[in-house]
Amino acid sequence: MVHLKDKTTKSKELKLKKKDYDIKERPDRVGIYLKKYTRDFVFDELSGAYIGRTGFYHLNGIPIPLRKRDFERFLSGNGLEMNIIIENIGWIMGIDPKFGYIGNYLNFLETFDNEKIVKSLVMKGCEYAENQDYDSAIIHFRAALCIQPDDIDAIYNYALACRDMYLASDDEEYIGRLKAESIEYFELLVTIYPEFSQGYYYLGYSYLNLGLYIKAKLTWEKFLELTDNLEDKSEIEIRLEQIEQPITIEEGCNAILSGKYELGINILEPFLRTKFMNWWPMSYYLGIAYDRIGDKKEAIASFKRVLTLNPSHLESMDELANIYAENKDKDNERKYRNKAELIRSGGYKE
Repeated sequence: MVHLKDKTTKSKELKLKKKDYDIKERPDRVGIYLKKYTRDFVFDELSGAYIGRTGFYHLNGIPIPLRKRDFERFLSGNGLEMNIIIENIGWIMGIDPKFGYIGNYLNFLETFDNEKIVKSLVMKGCEYAENQDYDSAIIHFRAALCIQPDDIDAIYNYALACRDMYLASDDEEYIGRLKAESIEYFELLVTIYPEFSQGYYYLGYSYLNLGLYIKAKLTWEKFLELTDNLEDKSEIEIRLEQIEQPITIEEGCNAILSGKYELGINILEPFLRTKFMNWWPMSYYLGIAYDRIGDKKEAIASFKRVLTLNPSHLESMDELANIYAENKDKDNERKYRNKAELIRSGGYKE
């Protein structure tokens, strides 16, 4: 987690659509894990006397989030410090950026120093993250993004915290949601702040984890152009050497996807005699290429090799069934269609 001095905003300069960068308008794939924290709050309205005394007319008739201890003090007539109200509002915004009264809360916060509030939220979020309280951390980063959607610190630390969260989990759906959120915010970061090197550092690793080696390479090459950190530079140079062969394999697969079957075969076949021989996607794409050029024997061998490595790969079963149908081999066609149907219906166990 870091704090940066450059607080300029760039979304307006880039003419990005709000739905692309504003957390209040983007689909919320993370809030599902945070809604439980709303149970810590009750909502009540400030009295007319209090509003008249403070001048905060933006809150007139607006439900204010209060924790139990705050509510008891509120009912006792002792009043509440403004920093407590602001803190509670921040929690609700971070839990649910689409909360019905967000607009009212933001109008209220505009009467204060928004830049100072955003900085405070990010700093608190970083403190929570350092203590591995990641839910509280991202709630604060999300609250900061509600106020200033293109704040560089909030974007970077939110993306980084989401990354830490999915790396610490073994729940597939949770990992998928947090990983997608992290990647999209790192992509947003380098779009809005293209000179910020650390965005490319982590985005490259995100692409690598998805098996997108060419994207990782291009992203890390940009990182190397920008960074002054010799240790990170050396690390990424080593990573780039390590993914040279996977990049070539991806290029072969892309050639097949674009209809250049002979080229794809020529690129991929040599890797069947290397440590990558058990990488099933390569055999699948080779099977596609062999089939499309009419080499049914090699296509069948490739798709069967996929199923040896990944027994529930539906696409390979479908391809085998289609080949056997062309060859009038009804028994094998039926075998693979039935197996595929069992998997689709959830009845097949590896």
